[in-house]
Amino acid sequence: MSQKEQLLKDIELLLNNYPEGLSATSIDPKILQFLDEESLKGIIRSLLDQKENVVESNREWIGQFKYEK
Repeated sequence: MSQKEQLLKDIELLLNNYPEGLSATSIDPKILQFLDEESLKGIIRSLLDQKENVVESNREWIGQFKYEK
C-alpha cells in the first residue's frame, strides 16, 4: 500500500469515528490522482483539530454541571 493510500485510509477511519447511526464514509481511491501527500496530511490535521475542538466544547459544556462544594 502506498503512502497516499494509507493516508486515505486514515482519513476514512477519522471520518467513520463519529457517533454510530451515521452511514460509513468511503472515499473513492481515484481521488488520489488529484491530491498530493501534503494535501492528505492537511485533511488529517483538519479532522484531528475538529475532533479536538468538539472534545473541548463538550468538556466545557459538561463542566457547567459540575457540583462545586
